[in-house]
Amino acid sequence: MRHNLDHRHKHGAGASPAAPPEPIRVRTMMLRFAAGAALVAVMAGCTPGSTASPGPADSGTRATETAAPAAQDSGTQESGTQGNANEGGDALADTSAAPSANPEAAATETVRQTVTNTLTQLAAAAPKPATAQVTDALTGAGFAPAVLQVSQSRTPTGLEADAIEAAVLQGTDCVIGQVREGTVTVTVLPVLASGKCFVGS
Repeated sequence: MRHNLDHRHKHGAGASPAAPPEPIRVRTMMLRFAAGAALVAVMAGCTPGSTASPGPADSGTRATETAAPAAQDSGTQESGTQGNANEGGDALADTSAAPSANPEAAATETVRQTVTNTLTQLAAAAPKPATAQVTDALTGAGFAPAVLQVSQSRTPTGLEADAIEAAVLQGTDCVIGQVREGTVTVTVLPVLASGKCFVGS
């Protein structure tokens, strides 16, 4: 039996294909390639040289490294605080160790100021006050008669003295005030060997 061209064409079209079409083959090869690449990537992640995320040990190490500088800074600050406290303590110690003002000198200064104010008020009212006036003014200011000496306002011949002086005994000092023509002068001198401020009675 002779087969013509049409019969061959029909026979070839009805037969099952021996190989898949070209597009299906290309798609299959691409899928295989992608799967192989994914497998290589997974295996590369498991190799010893791969970079892995830090585990608990790394976190602990970093926490320790972070805590160490913090502890050092805390120690430095604490040392600085102690140093400041010591400096403050030294300053307080120095202040307490500083010698205080001489109580006797302070008392003498208080007496000097009181005598100055008292005699200034008296001289404003009486530029040439009498002995009794000076005595009354100073005792009125709080000085006891035992520590007070006042010169005579008149000479033995009855003449008026050019100036009148008053002295207040304060410890080892004599606070001496003078009134001359309404002008007041106050000075501090050492007590005499007799224990008084003026010579004579």
